[in-house]
Amino acid sequence: MNEFEWLRQTRALREPVSPRRDLWAGIDAALDAADGKTTAPTARRAWRQPHNWLIAASFVGLSLFAGSLAVHLRDRTLTNATVSTTDVGRWRPNDPRLAGAAVELDAANMELRQAMEQAPDSPALQRLLMRTQKQQSQLRQMEHQAG
Repeated sequence: MNEFEWLRQTRALREPVSPRRDLWAGIDAALDAADGKTTAPTARRAWRQPHNWLIAASFVGLSLFAGSLAVHLRDRTLTNATVSTTDVGRWRPNDPRLAGAAVELDAANMELRQAMEQAPDSPALQRLLMRTQKQQSQLRQMEHQAG
């Protein structure tokens, strides 16, 4: 197929096409047959139709999703409030060269405390916590000496 045949075929698509047989006769007969059999569905029969159950199920699912999202956001807000209250007591050095080390030591201290809640009798965790606290005090002394 060359380009000219392709263009001719695409131009032919613009022309109207009539159906091979008349569709209105079948549509009219189906509508006439339906007029004699049509009755108003009762409320009970309407709920038996599958699409109504799907609508109800989607509403329930959407309600559950919205409720779980609200609970998640509430818990997240409570967690953020807890974190912000614990941030108040944290030490923040004025020297920017020491600020990164202070943040890392604070994070390590917090993670070790959380691990200690799970295993309070662990001597290794206790040693790490003592070492972290010692490094924090050394960092504070360095800031104090630096002025």
